[in-house]
Amino acid sequence: MAEGLGVASFVVRRQSSVVSGSEDAPRAHRQLLSARQLPTFRAVSKEGMTLPNQITIGRILLIPVFVVLAIYYGKTAAAGHPDETLRIATIAVFLLAALSDGIDGWLARRYHLKSRLGAILDPIADKGLMLTAIITLSVTKWPYELPVWYPVLVIARDIIIVTGCGVLRLLNDHLEVRPSLLGKTSTFLQMLTVAVVMLQWSHADAVVWISGIVTLLSGIGYLAEGTSQLHDGGHTSPETASPSHETK
Repeated sequence: MAEGLGVASFVVRRQSSVVSGSEDAPRAHRQLLSARQLPTFRAVSKEGMTLPNQITIGRILLIPVFVVLAIYYGKTAAAGHPDETLRIATIAVFLLAALSDGIDGWLARRYHLKSRLGAILDPIADKGLMLTAIITLSVTKWPYELPVWYPVLVIARDIIIVTGCGVLRLLNDHLEVRPSLLGKTSTFLQMLTVAVVMLQWSHADAVVWISGIVTLLSGIGYLAEGTSQLHDGGHTSPETASPSHETK
């Protein structure tokens, strides 16, 4: 009899706990799902091929598509019958690649999908797209094309910046990168320059010259900043000979 009462009381307690717990089931289910999903996002962010990285790779693959379309449009323009469909397609590909830059960055921040691979691929894709567009639009015989000095100036500035970063990292054992207002402005003006050339705007010359001047000034600014960091690290003063190396 006692065993029967014990079993009965256990069943009653079990049923009451099931009934009381049923109200919290949806909330518990949601919490369980969120607890499972969040670590999944974080785990993926530690791996290489996240969704932002896939978008970045897609942007890199769009670069040769842009080049081919721009070259073929230049050929039709040089032949005297420019195919505007090719020009519109070139603009569309460039816009798609530029927009993907904002999308992959937002996804990486929003869902914690930042990765080391993304930190490497993203600047490569951005700079590759910009330099490729500038070079292509200066040699493909568009009705209005960039003057040759413009890509030379942009490439020389970037080479100086990359070389300077390498020297600072080697000598100072660390690298402090501080993007300047002129640097950000020059990047914006370079994108604007590419846009006005593709749109064949009648006043593109003014934009090209303004962009070139700001690009030159930003390069000088980064060079001065790098020299300042070298000076702070004590690498601009001549080394004094140690007593052991003095001649007797």
